[in-house]
Amino acid sequence: MVWDEALLGYDMGDHPLDPVRVELTIALARSLGVLDRSGVELVAPKPADAAALTRVHRPDYVEAVRAAPDDPFFSGWGLNTPDNPVFDRMHDAGALVCGATLAAAEAVWHGHATRAVNVAGGLHHAMPARAAGFCVYNDPAVAIARLLDLGAERIAYIDIDVHHGDGVQAIFYDDPRVLTVSLHETPLALFPGTGFPEETGGKKAEGSAVNIAFPPGTGDAGWLRAFHAVVPSVLRAFRPQLLVTQCGADSHRLDPLADLRLSVDGQRAAHLALRALADELCEGRWVATGGGGYALVEVVPRTWTHLLATATGEPIAPATLTPLDWRALARSRRPDHEVPLRMTDDADVSFAPWQPEGEPDAVDRAIMATRKAVFPLLGLDPHDPRD
Repeated sequence: MVWDEALLGYDMGDHPLDPVRVELTIALARSLGVLDRSGVELVAPKPADAAALTRVHRPDYVEAVRAAPDDPFFSGWGLNTPDNPVFDRMHDAGALVCGATLAAAEAVWHGHATRAVNVAGGLHHAMPARAAGFCVYNDPAVAIARLLDLGAERIAYIDIDVHHGDGVQAIFYDDPRVLTVSLHETPLALFPGTGFPEETGGKKAEGSAVNIAFPPGTGDAGWLRAFHAVVPSVLRAFRPQLLVTQCGADSHRLDPLADLRLSVDGQRAAHLALRALADELCEGRWVATGGGGYALVEVVPRTWTHLLATATGEPIAPATLTPLDWRALARSRRPDHEVPLRMTDDADVSFAPWQPEGEPDAVDRAIMATRKAVFPLLGLDPHDPRD
């Protein structure tokens, strides 16, 4: 577990990406004893240096990020916009987030840990020379680039944020060593407007990008049906050495910025599925980050505490009560938000496995669009439910 309170310094002010969601996640996980489990090590990160950042980002962009807070009229590079306002020590804060994900990736690659988590990370929209979607530097991409430099030959990146993982996909679109898989609300309805099934990788990396674009209103059953109809098959075909996952919590039905209808229970089920795939295919090697999520009290702390529990050992039982001390802290931080009393939404996360026969609904059509686009490129049959 990579953590330091300094990670709360990635603070854009009066903005949806409020660091209180990370503060409350750590407090909830600590109060439930997750961070005190046997074998769990808390590691303080160091900022990513210029060499690590410029492995992904252009040097002139990094210099612009450094300079922007000193110029109230700064413009360009996607900065000083409503989505990406300039804030004090912006470079330092972004570099520390990248450093935390780098520390997680290096610990797993070198065998110091089987699984590692940076809940403050997951800034997946940043491009090589542009801030986007609340993201200044792209910490998952910086970490993946480091893994490649360390000798990794096959890294799978799975993005379950409600928004398309466009920055990571774009950065590695022509690299056959990186499989990017993104499950997100359709780009016809939601930022960033990319992530169509037909985006399957560059000419030298065909089949290395996989996109499932959900219709608005998709809930647990449809989302999980699609996940299991696509993700295990493409991962087994790719045979990754390590999983890197972005676990945004904004697919929840209470999230104010998107229109999927998942529950905390459905998100917990996704984390369990990711861990199982890492165990099956990568000898357990799993690097997880946070990501989006804007129901600051009601959703994010519970979902990411489930993620931390899944990564560190025994999952938390859904019916577990949230501790009284955590409820008091949450009320003190955000008195206008409803504080959840339990770790569950009481949702049924059962689903019917995908089958090609029968009358398809909108989710089934999304599944088939993805399978038709990418499965043949990986030697898989889009119509065979065994693939």
